[in-house]
Amino acid sequence: MKDLDPSITRQRLLIEATYDREITESDVRDCLNGLAGSLELRTYGEPIIHSPSGQGSPENQGFDAFVPLIDSGISLYIWTNKKFMSSVLYTCKSFDSLRAVEFIESFFNATEIEYQEF
Repeated sequence: MKDLDPSITRQRLLIEATYDREITESDVRDCLNGLAGSLELRTYGEPIIHSPSGQGSPENQGFDAFVPLIDSGISLYIWTNKKFMSSVLYTCKSFDSLRAVEFIESFFNATEIEYQEF
């Protein structure tokens, strides 16, 4: 992919994992704030968290969430019935990708984890 503006720092990371714990709305908030903090990324608002609350199919129940960062944002998607999560970090500030992966692995008690920078 061609870098259309090399003067803008951009780092992107996709993390997906299966996990072994129960996740609540409070956990989603703690995860987003904790991940940002562990990477020294500054938030400028509280996490926005949505849950389909029984709408749609049972396998798609869980949470869709986002926390705005001074330097962009972190999205988090959780399928609670499948115990699967997916997160995208998009920043205009460099961060330690392995630290992000380790945070997610520990927070979710991941049974399997994959990640890709792009």
